[in-house]
Amino acid sequence: MAQQAYMTETDNGGPGSEQQPTRLRRLRERLTRGWRDDRGIWRRGVVLAVCSPLTALVMLAHTHIPNAIGNLGSLVDTFLPWAGLLIPVLLVLGLIRKSATALIATVLPAAVWLNLFGGLLTDKTTTGGDLTLVTHNVNADNPDPAATARDVAASGADVLALEELKASEVPTYERALESTYKYHEVVGTVGLWSKYPLNDVKAVDIRLGWKRAMRATVTAPAGQVAVYVAHLPSVRVKLEAGFTARQRDKSADALGEAIADEPLPNVVLLGDLNGTMNDRALNAVTSQMRSTQGAVGSGFGFSWPASFPMARIDQILVKGAEPESSWTLPATASDHLPIAARVRLTAQDD
Repeated sequence: MAQQAYMTETDNGGPGSEQQPTRLRRLRERLTRGWRDDRGIWRRGVVLAVCSPLTALVMLAHTHIPNAIGNLGSLVDTFLPWAGLLIPVLLVLGLIRKSATALIATVLPAAVWLNLFGGLLTDKTTTGGDLTLVTHNVNADNPDPAATARDVAASGADVLALEELKASEVPTYERALESTYKYHEVVGTVGLWSKYPLNDVKAVDIRLGWKRAMRATVTAPAGQVAVYVAHLPSVRVKLEAGFTARQRDKSADALGEAIADEPLPNVVLLGDLNGTMNDRALNAVTSQMRSTQGAVGSGFGFSWPASFPMARIDQILVKGAEPESSWTLPATASDHLPIAARVRLTAQDD
């Protein structure tokens, strides 16, 4: 009977049910007592606290970091979203140091990061659109080009751009895609496959000495759209030279000039630009075009490297046309992820 009474008391909120909350309360009091009794919580960690506004300043003023030494500014631009990882590090160090000053200071970089990139964390996808676009750097050393071609064709793209096409593998891509796409053109190392007629196809001179960019008119049911496909030169991070991107920057300027001269009102750029929308070196292009991912995507849409994406260097940009949705496709045998977008063509004058 005594045992039964004890069980009843515990079940009804007696001493047994209060034991766990009491332990938690005591633990919380022990942790906070040290902070309350420690008069140095405001003086300690001043150097650590200074790191927070410095981090915020780098994010806010990244465009003013000069490129004169190793293209440092462009390097910071490229990986700017990752600066947010410093915030939890600063927060944990502030806790370890028991520094109220350091902890409060982390609010500043957190607010700056959210202001710059918080909008990418929400899903802005809308329904509708006239044209589904996909671009993919297939990698010249792709071990299975046929499977890669089938994977991207399965995305349902109306227009498909491929970059880094190896000449000896072009027939493989053509055979794998011919049942889905009636029209296609290959210029140098880039190619365009379309369900709709292609006209006015030509190479675009991006000052390389060989062909890595093209332009075509796609006549879709909703109207004509000028489609540019480009693979800008690669960049390297070298200890002795920094972020080497001079050739890419020259090519971006040339591509921007070609797009600025485009007469059609609806313009799309598909390709591997070897740079992000934050990189000021691509300003000749990005200043006149919108990123589909930034406008209607969900998340950062990082595309490279495929094994652990750290940057979105593959882009679908629009001018005139309105983006409706943007997403990243599953990995193929390439070292890049394919990306997709759906756009709505604007009305055209007859």
